[in-house]
Amino acid sequence: MLDSTALRPAAESALRTLVGRDDATLRDDQWTAIEALVSCQARALVVQRTGWGKSAVYFVATRLLRDAGAGPTVIVSPLLALMRDQIAAAARAGVRAVTVNSSNVTEWDDIHAAIAAGEVDVLLCSPERLNNPQFRDEVLPRLAADAGLVVIDEAHCISDWGHDFRPDYRRIRTLLADLPSGIPVLATTATANARVTADVAEQLGVTHGDLAAEVLVLRGELDRESLHLAVLDLPDPAARVAWLAQSLGALEGSGIVYCLTVSAAEEVASQLRATGLEVGAYTGRTDTAERERLEQDLKDNRVKALVATSALGMGFDKPDLSFVVHLGAPSSPIAYYQQVGRAGRGVDRAVVALLPGREDRAIWEWFGSQAFPPEDTVRATLAALDSDRPTSVPALETTVDLSRGRLEAMLKVLDVDGVVRRVQGGWVATGEPWSYDAERYARVAAARRTEEQTMLEYQRTDGCRMAFLRRTLDDPALEDGWTCGRCDLCGGVTLPAPPTSEAIASAQQGLDRVGVEVLPRRQWPSGMATLGLDLRGRIEAEEQAATGRAIARLDGLGWSGALRDLFAARNDEGAPLDAELPVPLRHAATRVLDEWGVRDGLDGVVGIASITRPTMTGHLASGLARYLGAPELGRVSPRAGHEEPTRHDVNSAQRLAAVTRRLRLETAPSATLAGARILLVDDSTDSGWTLAVASRLLRQAGAAEVLPFVLGVR
Repeated sequence: MLDSTALRPAAESALRTLVGRDDATLRDDQWTAIEALVSCQARALVVQRTGWGKSAVYFVATRLLRDAGAGPTVIVSPLLALMRDQIAAAARAGVRAVTVNSSNVTEWDDIHAAIAAGEVDVLLCSPERLNNPQFRDEVLPRLAADAGLVVIDEAHCISDWGHDFRPDYRRIRTLLADLPSGIPVLATTATANARVTADVAEQLGVTHGDLAAEVLVLRGELDRESLHLAVLDLPDPAARVAWLAQSLGALEGSGIVYCLTVSAAEEVASQLRATGLEVGAYTGRTDTAERERLEQDLKDNRVKALVATSALGMGFDKPDLSFVVHLGAPSSPIAYYQQVGRAGRGVDRAVVALLPGREDRAIWEWFGSQAFPPEDTVRATLAALDSDRPTSVPALETTVDLSRGRLEAMLKVLDVDGVVRRVQGGWVATGEPWSYDAERYARVAAARRTEEQTMLEYQRTDGCRMAFLRRTLDDPALEDGWTCGRCDLCGGVTLPAPPTSEAIASAQQGLDRVGVEVLPRRQWPSGMATLGLDLRGRIEAEEQAATGRAIARLDGLGWSGALRDLFAARNDEGAPLDAELPVPLRHAATRVLDEWGVRDGLDGVVGIASITRPTMTGHLASGLARYLGAPELGRVSPRAGHEEPTRHDVNSAQRLAAVTRRLRLETAPSATLAGARILLVDDSTDSGWTLAVASRLLRQAGAAEVLPFVLGVR
């Protein structure tokens, strides 16, 4: 190990190699963290703004520790984009870095062999890898025993008080507790208020026997002198898209346009491309290779902007990113600060504009509805698990009424709590006692609602916007009365003018497009025999629906807003409002049918009767039949005793079982279905099982083709 007098010169030499500048010097807190890690084998939490140089701390410390004979650094990192940038940064510092993640499965054996041979300086792994049975039981123990440094990047994900809590991150607490003494630990984040900082520091301090180790916390000020914040209120999606189309070209450089949903990002990107702007869509649906290409296009300024969801966030590094625009507000000021922090890292001025939408709160509520399930659901899951024989998630779906995403998230939390364990083949119960911490879950939900309210207050504030964010994030360096002098309210930025009426009309025309495909179900869920149904494997071709159509998806722009309003409407008693379909949506529906071309050869229409909106669905089916000049051949309706609405927030197996038991086909007098081509009409679809079961009933009754049509796709 270097003596203290030689350590700092060696550290700054490594820094200069990393950044490629001979005049680079360490910040005071960077040096404090490096010295603590290398000389004292300490545990440290570094909370510093984006662009401050947190990655320099662990790469420089890695270089020094490796030169002194220490083992490789293990970095837990949440996103592939972050890993790619970190591997490139490590190479600049002469550090050999590799990653184990879902995109390079074929390379895992070679990587594990290279680690064992001492040929790797840094291993980056996702938090999900920490509970892969083989990695957790065979690879990780060797790494932990020999590691020179353990790094938890984006450490706010550890805390369920944070804006981006991830259950897999909670396993890091167990990893830290199992580390041999003398292995330094570094946690870094740019987005943590005082409560999250304290929570993360507490979890970092866990050591053998639950004794708390002292944690060095280095927290800097959050002001970013390059950021010029602004909020622009525009009346509707068309005006916001028009402003983007009209204004992006006037903004210097390239940047990111954030949207709250995948559908919105794809729609906005399509609209902007139609105006001649070079943009790409980057979402959770974008495959890995395409993501890499889009990231490089933005870094090389081959595109004006990426229109992205939060999938493009933590760790994406483009120092000259010169603007970030939000089309819709994130639900948390912490998440907002993290995303705008992508801009202005290597330029003197970056424009940050928020264009809030009326639909933002509905989207926040949907994400909020994915919270931890109620106690009876959790207990049912635990009761369904065996202590010896693994149970797969598809098998659990037959006994637990949760969607697959919520079920898997719940299992991860229970795994962290020690009451279940993931093994080859599924999940087992550990037999450990467990209590439902209802009070904590309620506090977390209340904290989420408070953050949403704070985000609304940010939009309405008449004071300095950066001061508002710094105060909200508990910036320890914020002085009373401080203002940035750079935001729209301080007079330091003026956004491009609101769009012209012509631009809005053009955007509205684009958003007025109707028609999205509704893909049919092709495969039955596993384990349906457990629910008493003889459905397995592939759905027979002669029982399948054809590809259908909907006016729009409910999470997009354009017609999505009208559909969200329709399904959200309630009467005075709070029940769904049931009335005839509004005229604009009638016209949209007939436009879809015209563009689809279903009129020719259509033999009839069959509606699916709704329990909650019978007037609307009946009106829709009969109206479309009249428009197409086709007879109504019957309807698919609830069986006697099954008149209560079925739940939509359950997994495929539970949803299919409920729909199968509930629906029956009623044909009209003298109706003939043999060889018929039928339009099947419903108000909306989410899982697709109602359409699949109704289509199967029609096909079994002789229909040659069933063409589903719905107003909206949830």
